[in-house]
Amino acid sequence: MKKTPSSVESSKNNPENFRKIRANNRTLNSQFNYANNYIKTSKYSFLTFLPLNLLEQFQRLANFYFLCLMLLQMISVISSLTPVTTIIPLVGVLSLTAIKDAYDDIQRHISDNQVNERSSKVFRDGALVREKWSAVCVGDIIQMESNQFVAADVLLLSTSEPNGLAFIETSELDGETNLKCRQCIPETAQLGHDVGNFDGDIICETPNNLLNKFDGVLYWKNSQYVLDNDKIVLRGCVLRNTAFVSEWCYGVVIFTGRDTKLMQNSGKTKFKRTSIDRLLNLLIIRIVLFLLTLCLFCSVACFLWEVRIGVYFQIYLPWESIIPSDDKYTGCGVIAFLIFFSYVIVMNTLVPISLYVSVEVIRFAQSLLINSDPAMYCPRKQMFAQARTTTLNEELGQIEYIFSDKTGTLTQNIMTFNKCSISGTVYGDLVNEETGTVKQNLDISLPSDFSWNKYMEKDFAWFDKSLLTKIRSPDTPPKEQAIIYTYFRTLALCHTVMAETRTTDDRLVYQAQSPDEAALVSAARNFGFVFKERSPNSITIEVQGKQEVHQLLCILDFNNVRKRMSVVLKFNNKIQLYCKGADSVIYQRLRADQERLKEKTLRDLNNFASDGLRTLVLAVRDVNEGFYNRWKMRHGQISMENVTSDIKEEKLSALFDEIESELTLVGVTAIEDKLQDDVPKTIANLLLAGIKMWVLTGDKQETAINIGYSCELLNDDMELLLVEGATSGEVHAELTKLRDKIRASQLAGQEMLEHKTSQDRTKPGATQNGTRKNGGGAKLKAASVDVYDERDLSIVTFNEDTTVINEHNVNHVGNGTTAAPEQPVYALVIQGHSLMHALSAQQERLFVEVSTQCRSCICCRVTPLQKAMVVQLIQNYKKARTLAIGDGANDVSMIKTAHVGIGISGLEGNQAMLASDYSIAQFRFLERLLLVHGRWSYIRICKFLRYFFYKNFTFTLCHFWYAMFCGFSVQTILYISVFNLFYTSLPILTIAVFDQDVSDTNSLRYPKLYEPGMHNRLFNEREFVFCSLHGFYTSAVMFAVVYGTFIYGVDDSGRTISDYAFVVTVLAFILVSIVSVQILFDTQYWTYINTLALLISLASYFGFTYVFSLLLKDTYYVFLKRAMTQPCFWLCVLVIIVLDIIPVISRRFYLLIVSPNLSDRIRMRQRILKANSAVESESDASGHGSYSNKKPRRSIRSGYAFAHQEGKYSLV
Repeated sequence: MKKTPSSVESSKNNPENFRKIRANNRTLNSQFNYANNYIKTSKYSFLTFLPLNLLEQFQRLANFYFLCLMLLQMISVISSLTPVTTIIPLVGVLSLTAIKDAYDDIQRHISDNQVNERSSKVFRDGALVREKWSAVCVGDIIQMESNQFVAADVLLLSTSEPNGLAFIETSELDGETNLKCRQCIPETAQLGHDVGNFDGDIICETPNNLLNKFDGVLYWKNSQYVLDNDKIVLRGCVLRNTAFVSEWCYGVVIFTGRDTKLMQNSGKTKFKRTSIDRLLNLLIIRIVLFLLTLCLFCSVACFLWEVRIGVYFQIYLPWESIIPSDDKYTGCGVIAFLIFFSYVIVMNTLVPISLYVSVEVIRFAQSLLINSDPAMYCPRKQMFAQARTTTLNEELGQIEYIFSDKTGTLTQNIMTFNKCSISGTVYGDLVNEETGTVKQNLDISLPSDFSWNKYMEKDFAWFDKSLLTKIRSPDTPPKEQAIIYTYFRTLALCHTVMAETRTTDDRLVYQAQSPDEAALVSAARNFGFVFKERSPNSITIEVQGKQEVHQLLCILDFNNVRKRMSVVLKFNNKIQLYCKGADSVIYQRLRADQERLKEKTLRDLNNFASDGLRTLVLAVRDVNEGFYNRWKMRHGQISMENVTSDIKEEKLSALFDEIESELTLVGVTAIEDKLQDDVPKTIANLLLAGIKMWVLTGDKQETAINIGYSCELLNDDMELLLVEGATSGEVHAELTKLRDKIRASQLAGQEMLEHKTSQDRTKPGATQNGTRKNGGGAKLKAASVDVYDERDLSIVTFNEDTTVINEHNVNHVGNGTTAAPEQPVYALVIQGHSLMHALSAQQERLFVEVSTQCRSCICCRVTPLQKAMVVQLIQNYKKARTLAIGDGANDVSMIKTAHVGIGISGLEGNQAMLASDYSIAQFRFLERLLLVHGRWSYIRICKFLRYFFYKNFTFTLCHFWYAMFCGFSVQTILYISVFNLFYTSLPILTIAVFDQDVSDTNSLRYPKLYEPGMHNRLFNEREFVFCSLHGFYTSAVMFAVVYGTFIYGVDDSGRTISDYAFVVTVLAFILVSIVSVQILFDTQYWTYINTLALLISLASYFGFTYVFSLLLKDTYYVFLKRAMTQPCFWLCVLVIIVLDIIPVISRRFYLLIVSPNLSDRIRMRQRILKANSAVESESDASGHGSYSNKKPRRSIRSGYAFAHQEGKYSLV
């Protein structure tokens, strides 16, 4: 008994489990309080912006800290500084952030208004009227027109195409630009324009974010119709004008506003922070604790001073009138308590608010350099690299793991029909008739002539003329020709491609869901088997000029579980099933009497896979009409069952297995997916930089392995570790065995190294550390590098030497030490079904332990979710910085999960690029993005932070030293707010944007330069302590020398020069001078901008001192002029600079002589080459270095792939 709408409603009265809609009945639908269609992505309104934005900003610890500081400064009894010193920078930071947030929100308001103000035609009382999108409600019937966005998620009712077809573009949903087909229910398709009185009842799923899945039932005229995703058009889609659909279609609204699948998928992107940011947060907390400790010390010292000495100054400082107390200890305690907060205010520059502003400015400027780099411009795509975020630049210089998609990222995703095997005969290779061997050079041969075919494609090239001869020649044996015809009919019929004829040039064009399908259908077209037209009930092809109309009975679409696709067709009263799919699933379904053919075809599959080709197996079956009718009846019954989608899919899968059995093997297709430009070179250099690389692909294991060899991810020096277990126990056993094997080889290698080291020390000519002068040692692995013959630099004497700094030593030995004995280099390859078990909670630690000991890893047959899980696993266990790169919608989850996501603009749409942090046009630009821009950004930000903390400790601790000589009363000895803002900011900002330790050419030539960033060597807790101690030392020396020089000093006229204002002026000038001198030693790449910034910084001190003296009626400028006339002043300046710089120079010179790093050696090499350009021309620097075009390949390996994407629709 069929359920009526009322019975369904009564049996399903839980509104959380289903949605009940009645078309054209707003009164009934309004009772369910469904979301309206008004879209609001903005965060603020005019009235709520200020309070909400301030609330958000003060949730940041730094902003809240400075707010509390500002409030303390407003208490006059404890503050010796005007609140302006904190208000100005705090308001500046809040204002800049608020302006940025306001701008972003205004753009969201504009976008929201543009969407909400769009108009759509809606039926009201049987007539079409125009209404804004925001007014569209659930249950409304709307008209959708060609080339317009769809206002809501709708159930398709009728279209202008007689068979109820509609073609849509879903680029805004999934990034794919190819057209997809949707089809009405045949009964509603007959309504045409007469849908104004449609009153069907719809019961469907609740709102969710599944773009490719929909479950529901339509009840209309005492009948029920199953609804699936092929009958739904989602908000954000665009109805396209094709040869089939010309003008319009109608649909009933199911989901609106926030309930639409588009909005359900527009969740917030994960907020990413760099490791430098995380370290800064930790350091800031420690600095605050240090600040409080200093303030506590000053407070206690103040109490003691007041008790012992201060009480005797009551006649001058009557503090009892301010703090009345009969007990002097109580009064002293109160003063000490207030002094604590006073010093918190005065020494607040230990935690400078300008730090955050400066870092953001630096990152923004670095992003502009990335965006405008001509070396990362792709003329073909007319695209520069783009930094889509400005907060992750230095993270690019610290990447430890790269996770890459394969198809479209490493390969071009442009498929060409390369070879084929038909009934055991291989076509596509050119065979030398005399020797019988395959010719390797196709360039000298002429391709086959397809000019006889009016549907030929000019860019299609096929060199093996034997196949075309057998197709067209009347002398071909009928049986052989028949199987070839069946092969190409399968290609022309078994697919989901759409065909249309352009009106402009009368040219037949195809819209395919994947490049694989397009290549196969195009191949059949060029050989004379032309797919011409598709309708819901038929497929029309032209076979050697004769038209054939095949009745379409059923399509069994592809998905990741089935790994195959089938169509059931009827032609000449004969029903046939055409099937294509992965070898693993097709071979299980072949008839048992084809063993010889199966063996021969399997060998062909192996040979194709050894060439890195993607393969599909083709098979057919003659279907008995009675069997098919019974099968079709059961198919309809299962489709109409009111069960969960999972149960329904399981039953349908079992039913599909029944008809997809006893298949006859026809042949194999072999498609070539070419590598992107310079992929092997890029990967080789990234591996030399110490970065581990993983490839996560949906392809078959053997094909992925062969692509790995082609792109230098794998080589013959590596030992492949395979994990192929089908059960959890098998995977655990395999991983445990591999772990033990790796451990054993490591222990053996360590013992060999210890033995060799002891031998080296006894050899003549060995140095004290066991390193021979000639850089000898064990044999180095050949890792595709070119070894230069030019004379390079000695690491000790900087003399010319041929063995020290050539690329071979630099990129493999590092500092010239004896290399370790050869140890096995491993690469891990794991299947998708094995990965599922390896990622379980019980085995993930073991999997990480094995995989991270391998130089590279390839995960095959993985799903988008597994890609993200692998990235997250490495992040959790290794605490490593990860980068994910891809070009398709299936890479988005991986890109969002990684610390840095890179999107490549590709043929699979722009969704990966839109979800990324950085976008590039080709994979080869990743090398420059990391080894040049990432490395530079990391070095620059580290140099900035070291200098920033140094100068702030130097500046702030002057207050601390002065406290010991002023009874621990709080004094303002410097203009705090302008020190960081004007006097010292510009020079270090220019360094942080433009400085280079080595050139971009050498950054690429010597990938090992990247390693310091991976190991956090340039800014860490140790470096922070060192620069802090440096500031502590500088401030102590500076104050001690100035105080000792001027405490009893007099000028030429006999007047004392030891007053407060004079000492403050001298300290300020010396402080600005000494931190400016430090800049001279920190700058490694001078430009006119650096020089100008340094001069402006020094000039600003004199300018602001003069202006402040005029505006504030102070005498600082007068004292400055007076001080500069005293010889002792200049002697004091000179002594302090010398005392401060000597330790810095000594340390750097010591490190340069005794333990120079790679950057030091290369920088010296650059200087020598620049001084003597005749030694070596730099013109060929970008073309050589770490990579050679040699590609070692193993013998033939078995492998093949199934690259077809999951079907998006079913026409029947």
